[in-house]
Amino acid sequence: MSVDTHQTADHRDLIDAALSDLSAGEKAWAGLPLLKRADLLDRVRALTGTHGADWVAASASIKRLGPHSALLGEEWMSGPYAFATGLGAAAQTLRDLVAGRSPVADASFGTAAGQTTVRVLPSSVYDSLLLSGFTADVWLRPGVDAAQAKAAAGLAQLDPTVTGGIGVVLGAGNITSIAPLDVIYELLAHNRVVALKLNPLTDPLLPVLEQVLEPLISLGAIRILTGGADVGEYLVGHDAVAHVHMTGSANTHDAIVWGAGEQARERRAQNNPRLTKPITSELGGVSPAIVVPGRWSTADLHFQAEHIATQRLHNGGYNCVAAQVVVVSADWDQKQEFLDALREAFASAPARVCYYPGSDDRVGAARTAYPEAEQLGTADERLLVTGLSLDDRGERSDGECDEAILRTEYFGPVLGVLELPGTGTEFLTTATDAANNHFLGTLGINVIAHPGTIAELGQAFETMIADLRYGTIAVNAWTGVGFLSAAATWGAFPGHTMDDIQSGTGVVHNAFLLADTERTVVRGPFRPAPRSVLHREWSISPKPPWFVTNRTAATTGRLLADFASAPSPLKLPAIFASALRG
Repeated sequence: MSVDTHQTADHRDLIDAALSDLSAGEKAWAGLPLLKRADLLDRVRALTGTHGADWVAASASIKRLGPHSALLGEEWMSGPYAFATGLGAAAQTLRDLVAGRSPVADASFGTAAGQTTVRVLPSSVYDSLLLSGFTADVWLRPGVDAAQAKAAAGLAQLDPTVTGGIGVVLGAGNITSIAPLDVIYELLAHNRVVALKLNPLTDPLLPVLEQVLEPLISLGAIRILTGGADVGEYLVGHDAVAHVHMTGSANTHDAIVWGAGEQARERRAQNNPRLTKPITSELGGVSPAIVVPGRWSTADLHFQAEHIATQRLHNGGYNCVAAQVVVVSADWDQKQEFLDALREAFASAPARVCYYPGSDDRVGAARTAYPEAEQLGTADERLLVTGLSLDDRGERSDGECDEAILRTEYFGPVLGVLELPGTGTEFLTTATDAANNHFLGTLGINVIAHPGTIAELGQAFETMIADLRYGTIAVNAWTGVGFLSAAATWGAFPGHTMDDIQSGTGVVHNAFLLADTERTVVRGPFRPAPRSVLHREWSISPKPPWFVTNRTAATTGRLLADFASAPSPLKLPAIFASALRG
């Protein structure tokens, strides 16, 4: 059931009715045994497969992608594939709890910088085949050991009859699996029934989500609402609502928490927020991509240039974790070769419509801030800002750099290049300091380094990873792989406050329902197959299907989504064949 509040002058009665339904649904959810909850998730997963093509068609209409565009692969993978994968892992977690087992009973535990880590990718043979060479480890907060982690895994599902009231999820407008994944996390991690308010940009997805989520809607555990900011404002302030989770901008978060204008300034000064209930959030930021200097082949230079172009231009650049600034060594003897390859990859990536509202204004603001920036792309819609240095701009009173591109999330096709001095451990130290202290936000960071360089740096490289204060750190991979990994955590590094929210608070996804998490570290192969194998990187992954330059991404993405909704070894050969052609 959905509530369309666009067509009524007074939306409050409709919202009140939806929340009343959820209040009754909370009792039904509380009485549902874990095994039946797992069965419901399996039904939703199957429906995701059934309606996957409609889901992608709706996404394509929003993003104005043609029916034969290879970029439809992005919609398959970040929509139905991501959701179906998350549902499968979550259902298995519930079945483990039914059997009296911890969801991470068989996980591989390790340590890093004195903290306990949990290997969450690969978590199956299928993961090892489909994401060969990629790993993801969730780092637990200092002081949490493996025994504690196993005992606490399951969160609210450890006592499923104790519910958490009604939660509101304010859905994202960019990636179509975010809202339904957030709904599932609210249901499981916090045992809250959910009023999902769609971002108006994604309203075309409403019929699909109604069909996919029907088992949970029929139970009364979910209601979907549409409408503008007035609907969201009434909803989050409603007395029946216990908690709010949102994905969006820090400005939207602050308007919800503090209000606007002079009232907001007064409330901040008095530490008196207008929102009096808990709120968690994922709010993006300015994501760096650190390129560690080393000796790279021509093929390495071009592949990693495409990699970074993808990190910026995937989904047109409208990702909260899109790489916005590349950090390179000013003293790297291959710096110019790499920048030439990056410029070519950024300029020649497939053209697409700048669909997200406000994109032209944000890119225009970047152009005003950097009038010497290069305008690239078929319509000069992309902006490349090179030659940045921390020495170019002064520091603010809080000690942070006043360089606009480091402190402003342009949320569009804008890419900067920041040059820092040094090589080896000196560069690692300088780059870590810049990333931690001069960039806005802590959602995600990418680090690209030649395997030989990582080996030469030894412990210094691992110290860098430990010192970076980001929610997801990707080494020779894009942080988007962390988003796609169902059991990885997704959210800012712990520590932001309501008064300085930056990338938000709390985590989502986390399909094993781990407690006391700090970050996820993803690692991938430096080279695609077959070069990876020839250079003794034990990975058979070709160019990843999420690369914007992958020619068969639409087919591979569709096949992956179909597999995720109903896994079968018989489906693997077609996936491998399509991936290799990409």
